[in-house]
Amino acid sequence: MKQGSFKIICLIVWACITVFPGFTLDDNFVSFETRVLETFNGANDDPYVWKTQASRFASAVRDNNGNVVTTNDGSEDKYPKIGYVDAWPIAAFGNKPADGTRSLGIHGQFDRRGYNWIDLYPVLAGDSSEAPYEIQIPGRVANIDMWIWGANLRYYVEIFLRDYRGVIHTLRIADIAHVGWKNHRVNVPTNIPQARPTLPSYAGLKFVKFRIWTQPVERVDNFYIYVKQLKVLTDVLENLFDGNDLADPDYVDSIWSNN
Repeated sequence: MKQGSFKIICLIVWACITVFPGFTLDDNFVSFETRVLETFNGANDDPYVWKTQASRFASAVRDNNGNVVTTNDGSEDKYPKIGYVDAWPIAAFGNKPADGTRSLGIHGQFDRRGYNWIDLYPVLAGDSSEAPYEIQIPGRVANIDMWIWGANLRYYVEIFLRDYRGVIHTLRIADIAHVGWKNHRVNVPTNIPQARPTLPSYAGLKFVKFRIWTQPVERVDNFYIYVKQLKVLTDVLENLFDGNDLADPDYVDSIWSNN
């Protein structure tokens, strides 16, 4: 008799899940959205600008006569060079995209082969110190993707992310030994924390920088790389609970400031 009752209960639970697919025994729902972190259009109203830094064997820039070019402070002008160009992946934007659509280009050169690198990082617009600026990623990110133009050179690209504890995680987002534009994607592993065990639980990741690596088997004398549209697929839903406003730091500051 007890076994028959147990079977009936199981059938009822199964029927509820089948007839009402939104019903689960877990109240942790998700709502994924695609968010563009950076278009690489280089518009005047962009909140930040992009800078580069290279490893020790970056080549000096020379003029047509072979002389080393110097900067305003008298130091050697070195690669890489960056700039916005009128180019884009047709597969994503078509032949005639909206006005102002551009891509960010990197022109690199090193004096010798090896594991050379170029860092590409944002700086807050208007910051005279040009200190690196970390971009807050909304929600809990599932994957990151971007378009990269490659010249079939055996290089690869890493992305650096910082969690709420200050720990930096490195993900290999692309091997760019391909010809032309290609969309690259990397999943963010679940072992990278995006939530605290205590309230407030939300603790999103921050984008720190890209790093482009050359490999010893590949030439490094003169190369170009272009990047376009950095996007994330992220869960922006925060489950509500009784008293969830008391887990909002801004709200807590406002109510305690009155005491």
